[in-house]
Amino acid sequence: MIAALEAPYLPPLTSGAFGAIWTVLGLFVGSFLNVCIHRFPLEDASVFRPLRSHCPKCDRRLGALENVPVLSWVLQRARCRGCGAPIHWRYPLVELSGAAAFHLCWLAQPGVGDAGDGSWPLLLIHTTVLCGLIVATFVDFDRYEIPDQVSIGGTWASLVVSALHPALHEGGLVARRLAGDDGMDWVASLGECGAGMALGAGFLYGVGVIGKVAYKTDAMGFGDVKLMAAGGGFLGVQGVVSALVIAVVVASVAGLLNMLRLFVVVLVRSARRGRPLGPGRLGRAVVIARIFGRYLPFGPYLALGIGIVLLDWKDVVTLLPFGA
Repeated sequence: MIAALEAPYLPPLTSGAFGAIWTVLGLFVGSFLNVCIHRFPLEDASVFRPLRSHCPKCDRRLGALENVPVLSWVLQRARCRGCGAPIHWRYPLVELSGAAAFHLCWLAQPGVGDAGDGSWPLLLIHTTVLCGLIVATFVDFDRYEIPDQVSIGGTWASLVVSALHPALHEGGLVARRLAGDDGMDWVASLGECGAGMALGAGFLYGVGVIGKVAYKTDAMGFGDVKLMAAGGGFLGVQGVVSALVIAVVVASVAGLLNMLRLFVVVLVRSARRGRPLGPGRLGRAVVIARIFGRYLPFGPYLALGIGIVLLDWKDVVTLLPFGA
């Protein structure tokens, strides 16, 4: 079991002072997440090789003052100090996302706002998972793939964490049935973890098989299946269903908005070229929007669902039709 963690040199876990420190720490962790996002997909690099960050354009090693989260990007006006190459806005966005993730994980602590004690293990588990989801989201948006370091690594991590900290799955559907007279133990927790993995990965794998048979093309990337296995290991049965519902709803709305965006883009370009706007042109715009607008990475929406449910799945479940 994970023993109670204490940090006597820090303010109380549920205090506002600790929340501020934890949020600032998230900014610096976000800087490290940028390294993971950039290097995970590369075969000849790792997060520790090269050890220091370099400009991808001029290969100049960055100094310490160039690695201050967000502030360096602002003061350098989003450009490299060496070659003047633009620095993508994704870098400060990821750093701010890290800070937001750390802050949300702190807010989700039992006891914040009502003089409780909080839980160090849950705080560390939640922040680690959300950091992995941030990496998966940005890599998937950029390359339409989810790094195995997050998906497979997260799957193994969920098994270890579930065994060491059974409270993670306290109240889970399968865990309640497996728990003995003494309450939650590692066996019940692992049972919930395994059931969540099987349900999450199995559902997406089934969707992929059915889609491939129906449409003669891949309907679901296997990276999504592996990510949902990892998410299911942390969420359990009810949690993984809630996460899937959130992901499907948000992804559907995003897909429709993307199709609408492409429809407008096609019409605007046609108008600029002086082509008349008629039924044929409208029909062509609809076809193009439907073909290209549906190609969206699903991983970021799975990550959103997993993150929301991880922090407060019991309240989310009550909002859904099958909620208790």
